[in-house]
Amino acid sequence: MAAAAIREGGIRFHVWPNDHPPPHVHVFVEGEEVRINLLTDAFMDEPPPGKRRAILRAYHKHREALLDLWKRYEAQR
Repeated sequence: MAAAAIREGGIRFHVWPNDHPPPHVHVFVEGEEVRINLLTDAFMDEPPPGKRRAILRAYHKHREALLDLWKRYEAQR
C-alpha cells in the first residue's frame, strides 16, 4: 500500500502504512522533512527556519484527515 499524501501550497503531508508509533505525519517543505505527532500536534523534528507557522497552519487545516488516514492504516495491520 502506498503512502497517502495531502498537499497544501508547497507543503506535502505523508502518512505511511505500517509506520511506527506514535501516530505522526511526515511533512516535506523546501527539500526538508519533519514529523508532527498527530496526538499532541507537536513537532518531532525542528522545522526549517521561517516555516513553522506555515506548516502548522496547513497541518491544522488537514489534521482530521491525516489522523483518519493513520487510523485506517493502523486498522489494516
